[in-house]
Amino acid sequence: MRALLTCLGESLIDFLPIESDGRATGFLMRPGGSPLNTAVGLARLGAPAAFCGKISRDFFGRFLRAYMREERLDLRLAVETPAPTALAFVAVEHGEPAFSFYGDGTADSLLETNELSEALFEESRMLHAGSISLLRGTTPQAALSAFERLKGKALLSFDPNIRPVLVRDEAAYRGLLERFFSLSDLVKISAVDLRWLAPGQSAEQAAEGILRRGPAAVVVTRGERGALLLRSDGAWTALARQVQVVDTVGAGDAFTSGLLAWLNDQGKASAQALKRLTGAEIGSLLRFAAAVAGLTCSRPGADPPRRAEVERALAGPA
Repeated sequence: MRALLTCLGESLIDFLPIESDGRATGFLMRPGGSPLNTAVGLARLGAPAAFCGKISRDFFGRFLRAYMREERLDLRLAVETPAPTALAFVAVEHGEPAFSFYGDGTADSLLETNELSEALFEESRMLHAGSISLLRGTTPQAALSAFERLKGKALLSFDPNIRPVLVRDEAAYRGLLERFFSLSDLVKISAVDLRWLAPGQSAEQAAEGILRRGPAAVVVTRGERGALLLRSDGAWTALARQVQVVDTVGAGDAFTSGLLAWLNDQGKASAQALKRLTGAEIGSLLRFAAAVAGLTCSRPGADPPRRAEVERALAGPA
């Protein structure tokens, strides 16, 4: 029975700045990592979400595992290790999150292909991956192997969530992204990522280049300018939700969880279903995801909303 919406990759600790008189005076510890944020977003929207990745046995790993249990994530696909937990210190520069990562030899980077549970392949209706878990260690190959085995059997979702400062071998990394683009059914990517990926091209041109590699749809998030969905038969746009922005950390992950939850709710968890979505359905999909992301931006940290909050937001003014 394929029911799980599985997110594969890193879980880590975000340290968010505590400010006084415009200066950082300390940090607040919060669970983070793009795939974990997406999984939590899915669970809060009522989806059967699972997390697949390596979790440390250290203090931070125990904290993360307890958090995942509280959020009702299925942890049968997670693997324990004595390796330390990755840490990310977050600040804001020019209105965008700026990250300092401490992640060499950390748990999230050490997932092995032979550690992937058969339950991942037998029970996943969707598999989502991406972010910094693709930058080091054995996890990139494990994620790629999972995509290869599930191609045509589950909806494959990919968000590169590019962190240029962490890219050590740009040619190898670009080659890896190409392989994921070619395997994915749905690619969600930010306009910021596209500027690094395809400098000098517009977001639409760069997204069209990804679309030609094989996905059924590419969704581009553009901050306050809203979102753009491209398929081979056209492009659709949606406005961003009007909210008082407190923090944009986790907004892209929340948007992804909104996309995947809507597709799951509507029974559209396949590449063919994505290709057959009507214009009205695409509008509903993007509005739902924008509402999830907007609510996340209205409070500090990666704190995605629950289903009832999203429904109230959608019932009110845009």
